[in-house]
Amino acid sequence: MINILEMLEESKEKYGDKTAFADSGMRVTYAEAVETARKIGSGLAAEGAARRAVAVLVPKGVTELLSFFGVVYSGNFYVPIDTEMPVERVLLIFQTLNPVRVIVDEKTCDTDLGRFNDLKVRYEELAAEETNGALLTNIRERAIDTDPVYALFTSGSTGVPKGVIVCHRSVIDYAGWCVSTFDLNAETVFGNQTPFYFSMSVLDIYATIRSGAALFVIPKAMFTFPMSLLDFLNENKINTIYWVPSALCLITKFNMLSAVELPCLKKILFAGEVMPTKHLNLWRKYLPDALYANLFGPTEITDIGIYYIVDREFRDDEPVPIGNACRNVDVFVLDEDNQPITEPGKAGELYYRGSYLAHGYYNNWDKTNEAYVQNPLNGAYPEIVYKSGDLVQWNEHGELVYVSRKDFQIKHMGYRIELGEIENAAGAFPEVDRCAAVYDSQKDDIVLYYEGKKCEEEKLRAFLKNRLPVYMMPQKLIKIAKLPLNENGKIDRKQLLSML
Repeated sequence: MINILEMLEESKEKYGDKTAFADSGMRVTYAEAVETARKIGSGLAAEGAARRAVAVLVPKGVTELLSFFGVVYSGNFYVPIDTEMPVERVLLIFQTLNPVRVIVDEKTCDTDLGRFNDLKVRYEELAAEETNGALLTNIRERAIDTDPVYALFTSGSTGVPKGVIVCHRSVIDYAGWCVSTFDLNAETVFGNQTPFYFSMSVLDIYATIRSGAALFVIPKAMFTFPMSLLDFLNENKINTIYWVPSALCLITKFNMLSAVELPCLKKILFAGEVMPTKHLNLWRKYLPDALYANLFGPTEITDIGIYYIVDREFRDDEPVPIGNACRNVDVFVLDEDNQPITEPGKAGELYYRGSYLAHGYYNNWDKTNEAYVQNPLNGAYPEIVYKSGDLVQWNEHGELVYVSRKDFQIKHMGYRIELGEIENAAGAFPEVDRCAAVYDSQKDDIVLYYEGKKCEEEKLRAFLKNRLPVYMMPQKLIKIAKLPLNENGKIDRKQLLSML
């Protein structure tokens, strides 16, 4: 298999009349998806561009997905753009990207893109194009598996977004692993939570078309109303979800699982941030027969490189492992001297190698060369690996456990401290719903924000004193009604720092 469209087309041949994608206003079969995508591809391909960026500025839903596949049919790669993003940031991305086209629809066509306005093309017009079969065949015959499929823009430390560019080979390999590992098939019904500009959506989209599953896009507003969210899962017979922990915790925070049964839900995958063990235990209490899996990895390796299928009990204050490498992925842990760490309990930086690796950052050689480096353990021939910036350690079961980001590691009172360890301790307090620790470098203070209506500060502080050394104790405990989330649904630590 060379091109991701082969997965879509094979499912169309097997399941042509079956629902492929659905949102609150639209539902398409596999046959309809291929037909529309080929029309979009024909319209874009007529301009002759190849392996160039086509931005997709369309609200999340079925039309956005069909736009993606249409771009790939045209021989180019797609770049999802958040329609709620400030225009200034969109233009900053476009300066790096220099797209050949920007797909818009009736809701976004009036967005002022400055000097890029002339690149707009309406989805409705593309979807009405005549299919040029000969042109699409010619494009496919020239395609190779290292051609790019998409670029996803993540935040950059300098304030300039970074576009991670991923090729067909990486997505095909990853989708195949997902389908075989989690036994996904034509009976699978995904309930999508994550935005399509976030790498977690890669599993939803491509495991769907690889297996002939159905993908239901859950309206964003439902993640504010947990009862409606659970009703949606039941009404659409969703049996598989892959959500950020914040979304799962929304359900347990309001004790919804005791009020609503979820008889269809059989597979619960999560990634993107640390899953609080206390909340995982609540899910397992109410859905004991479901499969639970902790998936771990950055956008820079397509989506996931490490996983752990939960197979034993954990205390509320015990971290859930991230596990071991996926098929055809190798991971290793190095200390500050680039020496391998194999013994349990010692933290080091996580490295990845294998076909899941992205090509790098689009039009950003400096950042690419910082992160994608020659394998420090191989001096014999060129071998690029991804230097993740994640700190991990092995446990006594031979599994990896996430410790922190390197940039979450602080120096306080002369000690190196992982903020994640503080969060893990506080998260085990029964009255704490969610929490996040940040470091105020100006005042040299550790600050713990926490949710919990019944949580009293003094009781929480006493609880922490029994679990943390003095140098790790937060100087400030701040109760907050709701931890802020970023556009991906994860805790927004930058906003928490700005609130100090």
